[in-house]
Amino acid sequence: MATAAKRRRYSKYDTIPYDLYDGSAVRQLEQEQEILQPRPLVRPRERTVARPKIRVREAGMVSPFAIVGFAAVAVFAVLLLFSYVELSVISNQVVSLRSDLTTLQTEEAKLRAQYELAYDLDAIEESLTANGAMVKPQNGQIIYVDLSEPDSVTYFDGETPATGLAGALTGLQSIFTQVVEYFS
Repeated sequence: MATAAKRRRYSKYDTIPYDLYDGSAVRQLEQEQEILQPRPLVRPRERTVARPKIRVREAGMVSPFAIVGFAAVAVFAVLLLFSYVELSVISNQVVSLRSDLTTLQTEEAKLRAQYELAYDLDAIEESLTANGAMVKPQNGQIIYVDLSEPDSVTYFDGETPATGLAGALTGLQSIFTQVVEYFS
């Protein structure tokens, strides 16, 4: 191709013999018509548009972990929504129950006052002691329990309790006999 470019002629004056050239810039039509021959018509090359080849990533499969993850997120979102709805319902119930509680407490105070007015304890004590159904206790009938000392157990039958495996077996035997006596 490089040799074809060297042989190419760029001027039409290259085809005219030097002898015929008289030095004027005016064209000599008669001589050129004899020398020049019509060129064959060449179709211009149509350039085809070629798109560049781009490497496209193949469509891969969707990961099952991604599907499970998105499903879990959706389930948790729905559960969160339901929990908010339930929380609002419960808070409304708490407010209504608190208002009911205050009304019930005021009603309780009124009823206690009415109950205390219904019974006169002095009149009841006087009526029971007058007919002899109830007597005030004497000093000898009052017993005080002293709880200042630590607790202790005293066996009155004189036997010492069995310890260890023998004590466990006697305990189980007594439980078994009590159960049999209860059901019979």
